[in-house]
Amino acid sequence: MKKLFSILFMTTFLFAACEGDQGPQGPPGPPGENGVDIVGISYEYDVEFQYVEDDNIYFSLLEFPTTEKPSDAILVYRLETIEGVETWNLIPKSYFFNEGILQISSNHTDQDVELLIEADFDLENLDASFTSNQYYRVVVVPSDFEQSTGVDTSDINAVMNALDLKESDVKKVGSLK
Repeated sequence: MKKLFSILFMTTFLFAACEGDQGPQGPPGPPGENGVDIVGISYEYDVEFQYVEDDNIYFSLLEFPTTEKPSDAILVYRLETIEGVETWNLIPKSYFFNEGILQISSNHTDQDVELLIEADFDLENLDASFTSNQYYRVVVVPSDFEQSTGVDTSDINAVMNALDLKESDVKKVGSLK
């Protein structure tokens, strides 16, 4: 038995150590599914809103430096300082006052984002903390981004991390008046 084991061991060793000509290449496999294109971009704007008295709204138009794909999702965030901490809040956002409800919302195309401030009360004397020197970030993400990553889009840091965007990647678009 010991002799048989030795012969099998030597035979296995010889076959494993042999080299010969490489055989022909095998047939190609079936095509795989396309990967998810997760290339996002982020723009930052310093916004001054314009008041339209007849409509009782404030608005600002944020133009993209380049045209985005029509299928891309556009996420808009507003910078707020809460108890000394800077936070980015996903738009739309509602604020509740004694006078009524104020809402900041957005509409977009593949070329721009329109920001609106609307309320069920007179906005003519709205505090400048809503209308002047306001910072907004627009994050452009592929349409299948949220499904493929499961990221919470209300958290700008989670979105930026999932897109592998760093603060230095944010394109400062400039002041808009």
